Amino acid sequence: MESVVFVCLHGAAKSVIAAAHFDRLASARGLGLRATCMGTAPDPAIPPPVVAGLATEGIDVRGRAPRGVVPAELARATRVVSFGCDLSAAAPGVRVERWDEVPAVSDGFAAARNAIVARVTRLVDGLAAR
Repeated sequence: MESVVFVCLHGAAKSVIAAAHFDRLASARGLGLRATCMGTAPDPAIPPPVVAGLATEGIDVRGRAPRGVVPAELARATRVVSFGCDLSAAAPGVRVERWDEVPAVSDGFAAARNAIVARVTRLVDGLAAR
């Protein structure tokens, strides 16, 4: 199965939101794509506001833990998206799409979620059209 990897600093907020919504949208369209999330400096847990925010949308991330970057997974991915992380050392030669302008989740879940979902929707639309 093809994969899309979302990477943020802590692997606990932006990348988690993006991967969860990507999987929901890709599944609804019957795409054979799956998302995963990673962090360059992973936190020990997904913050409660992220867990609660996603839960209001029927997405359960309880029990999941952030994980570090796995270079081999980046190299195999169909698409790699970074939220403000330089992945050049971890994934030399891998094309990385940068979504650096997404607001911080700590500044407001709704604004960050909306910006992420808009971008994820465009990404899914593009992958579905190929």
